[in-house]
Amino acid sequence: MIDTLILLAKIVAALVWFLVLTLYLTWLERKESAVMQDRIGANRADFFGYRVIGLFQPFADAIKMMFKEDFTPSFSRRFLHNAAPFMAFFFTAVTIQAIPFGDVLRIGGKEIKLQVLDIDVGILFILAMLSFTVYGVLLSGWASNNRWTLLGGLRGAAQLVSYEVALGLSLIGLVMVFPSLRFSAIVDFQGDLLFGWLPKWGILLQPLGALIFLIASMAESERVPFDLPEGESEIVGFYTEYGGLKWGMYMFTDFMKVLIIACLLTTLFFGGYHVPWLAADGFHFPWGGQLLLPHGIVILLQVLAFNVKVIFFCWLQILVRWTYPRFRYDQLMDFGWKFLIPLSLLNIVVTAIIMSVLK
Repeated sequence: MIDTLILLAKIVAALVWFLVLTLYLTWLERKESAVMQDRIGANRADFFGYRVIGLFQPFADAIKMMFKEDFTPSFSRRFLHNAAPFMAFFFTAVTIQAIPFGDVLRIGGKEIKLQVLDIDVGILFILAMLSFTVYGVLLSGWASNNRWTLLGGLRGAAQLVSYEVALGLSLIGLVMVFPSLRFSAIVDFQGDLLFGWLPKWGILLQPLGALIFLIASMAESERVPFDLPEGESEIVGFYTEYGGLKWGMYMFTDFMKVLIIACLLTTLFFGGYHVPWLAADGFHFPWGGQLLLPHGIVILLQVLAFNVKVIFFCWLQILVRWTYPRFRYDQLMDFGWKFLIPLSLLNIVVTAIIMSVLK
């Protein structure tokens, strides 16, 4: 009974963290773009007269979205038209359950792993769930019964096969170095040291793989410069016939993907929750000194480190979104098939050669 309650608490905590942080990514995007364009950004929503640099704006936007008119075109395939945004939202939301937020928390003799699902094929699980989101794009484009939305849905499918191959290949080198598909094991491997002082993070062992993963995973979010399915500048997006809450769910799903990409980059290539030289009992510095800390402080530092890394990569993706122009349709196809995939294969070959030499 206690184990079941702990599991439910972890599921709720992970979802609340995921959804609240995603909600505030909408604020971060508006503020970051405003700073880059010499504007103030969203700052009007207040709570009892307090604006706090617009921090209440995401909640105001969410409430407004919930009560806006939910219109379903009479010419659409109604059931699939209504189901599509929920499908995209669901398959993205469940991915957070496989991400480790920290090490084992010990309370009163009870050990609580700060991860909901520690499954053997964690990497495959998340890649599969993210791949399923394309069905939400395809269904919305087809079920809207509009030639422009259908074009956006087909673009989503074409984009999927362009970057998903490179995305998967970029992780093969990482799995060769850290021989596991389990996220907790990969994070544990990164807790070791190279040459006795350098954190053994994935970015140091697989720099090319990390770069390819970053570029290919950003296409997963379907945002500029990879916004072919939405085509904001062309008005052919797959959600053209959506409004109100269902449109908001598609927008929210895009930001959820930004957050899950940041979580994957942190977990796979940047040590996850690890802090350099921080062990289970405190800091052990390579020059011989140590700083012992209580267990609770160590866990707090780990969770804080994980959040700082994740927020940084969210900021980086938003920076790219407001810095670079969008790819043309044929340019993205060429970029995926003629550049990212060959680089991914090269990374696998080089990794295999280096591992054979060092063996």
